Amino acid sequence: MVPPPRRYVVVRPRVAGRPSFPMAQPAVPVRMPGAPAPMTRGFDPKFLPTVVDYDGGYAEGTIVIDSRARYLYLVEAGGKARRYGIGVGREGFGWSGRARIGRKAEWPRWTPPAEMRKRQPYLPVSMEGGPHNPLGARALYLYRNGADSLYRIHGSNEPWTIGRAVSSGCFRMRNEDVVDLYERVPVGAQVVVL
Repeated sequence: MVPPPRRYVVVRPRVAGRPSFPMAQPAVPVRMPGAPAPMTRGFDPKFLPTVVDYDGGYAEGTIVIDSRARYLYLVEAGGKARRYGIGVGREGFGWSGRARIGRKAEWPRWTPPAEMRKRQPYLPVSMEGGPHNPLGARALYLYRNGADSLYRIHGSNEPWTIGRAVSSGCFRMRNEDVVDLYERVPVGAQVVVL
């Protein structure tokens, strides 16, 4: 009898005063029952997080999303920004404008909107948070005019989709990247989608 495949998640040791997933720390694979195996197939390393020169004219702490280039920038002091690769809305689902982070959640529950379930009737009505949940490890909920826009910046259990137009309008990141972003931005942060 062939044993079942091992499933792993990447866990990095927590260091006091630093995010759980600092970019410079090596990954330590830890076996976790039910967790999907880390996937790297088709992931382009140009979408790994990096600090870049940035002079977009936005205030420090603003999230700027360049949908065409498939990058999310967190504006930092001194003409710099932290740049992350993202997956964006597929044809017909892209959007632009301004929003704010209305709330944040760790291992969020996923409740596909009725419009999405109508297009994809096989989707569940709701799904508990966890490693198989499409919202991944963290979600930043985008609000417009004080109301939930139903769009999110969230993690993904499909990291090979980063850099592609695949979503229904949300912005997806690798789980370790969304955890890093989650710990850097507060509720109320401005989001600009270009």
